[in-house]
Amino acid sequence: MRNYELIFSKFDEQFGERDVGSITQETVLAFLTDFTEGNKQSTKRLRYSLLSAFFNFIKNSFDPAFQNPCDTPILRKIFRETKPIPWDILEKEVVDEIIFRTDNPRNRLMLELMARGGMRIGEVLKMTPANIQERKIIIVSPKSGKEAEVVYIPQKVADRLKEYIRAKGIKPDERIFPISYPAARVVVKKAGRLVRINLSPHDLRRHAATFASRSRTPLEIVSKIILRHANLSTTQIYLGKISELEAMRWIDNLYG
Repeated sequence: MRNYELIFSKFDEQFGERDVGSITQETVLAFLTDFTEGNKQSTKRLRYSLLSAFFNFIKNSFDPAFQNPCDTPILRKIFRETKPIPWDILEKEVVDEIIFRTDNPRNRLMLELMARGGMRIGEVLKMTPANIQERKIIIVSPKSGKEAEVVYIPQKVADRLKEYIRAKGIKPDERIFPISYPAARVVVKKAGRLVRINLSPHDLRRHAATFASRSRTPLEIVSKIILRHANLSTTQIYLGKISELEAMRWIDNLYG
């Protein structure tokens, strides 16, 4: 609804007094180009799709002879959907080694929350003891726009996290990991160097999803519980490509 409100408030400002039949391909192109300047291709595609859906509604509901000005080869090409990036997937053994070789308790916990709980680095950095309920972590004001989300973590990670909070004397409303985002990225990058790979925080989050999927966890659980995505299609992008080694391993598992 917010996406629709945004684009149609702008659309109404420019074309509210015009007859809809007078809006041409060139008019739409000029409007969308101005409205989406500086945006990612995915955002441009979304706003094009919303506007096209509006014109299709007019055509299907009021005037079958109406020509959708968005439905042209040039506009479809300009606002085409971007191809997803084929992520390289980290094997469980590699992630385990990264975590086990990280001696600093703070850094190890941060890595585990991303790799075992599927948390975003920003979510990890905002955590306070008040957000923790046994094996659940409550994410307040999450990226999705919801009031809150729940992250479920393994018992061993939960125990280490509570012990760390107790040992450091962290108060309920204090951040557990009071470091900056750039500093946290450095922590992750250094951890990757332990096994000679270029590691980013999101690589660990993707690993949490991929490992769960390869372990036969239902896609709905991976999507809604681990990654907390609104759409399964977003989750499928996260799962990445399958290597030849992994493909052969699954064939061996299936057929011996």
